[in-house]
Amino acid sequence: MPETNSVRGRLAGKVALVAGATRGAGRAMAVELCRAGATVYATGRTTRKQTSEVGRASETIEETAELACEAGREGGGTATAAAVDHLDAGQVRGLIDRIDREQGALDVLVNDLWGGDHLVGFGKKLWEHDLADGLRVLRLAVDSHLITSTCALPLLIRRPGGLLIEVTDGTEESNRNYREPVYYDLAKAAPLRMARALAQETAEYGTTAVCLTPGWLRSEAMLDTHFQVTEENWRDGCATNPHFAISETPQFVGRAVAALAADPDVARFNGQSLSSGGLAKVYGFTDADGSAPDAWRYLAEVQFAGKPADVTGYR
Repeated sequence: MPETNSVRGRLAGKVALVAGATRGAGRAMAVELCRAGATVYATGRTTRKQTSEVGRASETIEETAELACEAGREGGGTATAAAVDHLDAGQVRGLIDRIDREQGALDVLVNDLWGGDHLVGFGKKLWEHDLADGLRVLRLAVDSHLITSTCALPLLIRRPGGLLIEVTDGTEESNRNYREPVYYDLAKAAPLRMARALAQETAEYGTTAVCLTPGWLRSEAMLDTHFQVTEENWRDGCATNPHFAISETPQFVGRAVAALAADPDVARFNGQSLSSGGLAKVYGFTDADGSAPDAWRYLAEVQFAGKPADVTGYR
């Protein structure tokens, strides 16, 4: 498999839907798919005219499409912004009908829908957690994925070779442990089960379904809210938590998605739990700085093992 930091043109003629692409990993996935030549539909709830409940007005779906189109000049890809609430089945069906009408096919579906961090009561037991907030977390993290797949899969399975990528936080191995609180645990375990189940249900159509996780993602919110740093000085965040040294840019998992989508033998991963760090070993891509952080191995062997922060051999 060629080194996939340069995948321009390899997805020419492919159509992709990145559901939940306003910011973070979803934005990077849309950009990298477009860089590789795909026609990308990028969805989200925050536009230049309205802001979702996440409350980050400066990050819009229009900006995602513009960044993706700019990257697409390298490989012939194009991007379209679509304002969609993926909890509204009517809106999702309308989007899929539009893709069918405009493209006649869907080759890659990325379910990167989330937007629930602000509702999670970390450190609270089930009976202490606000019930309405907890149920909303599950709506955002589980129902949105089910609604989107229900509407999109008939188009995705229409021709062999379709790829469904469920995005979560954590590998199947790491999610065997409790990810407190209960609502977060359920939200992050569900995509793993969805990928496994849909791998079975779509296999006869030549479709591949996988679950993918980034490592410690340097999303916009992680940088400015949790660590009060920027991408340019992100290492200053290690003063707050030295294990932040293993973190990765959204581009890293974006490149993982592009590599999967361009792999003619991707079916070998059907039903599996994958990570950006693990796929970097398979495909040879790197993060923006040329490193290849293996965050989940690091977290298990260093941070969760109580060892001092040292990324030597992990990136």
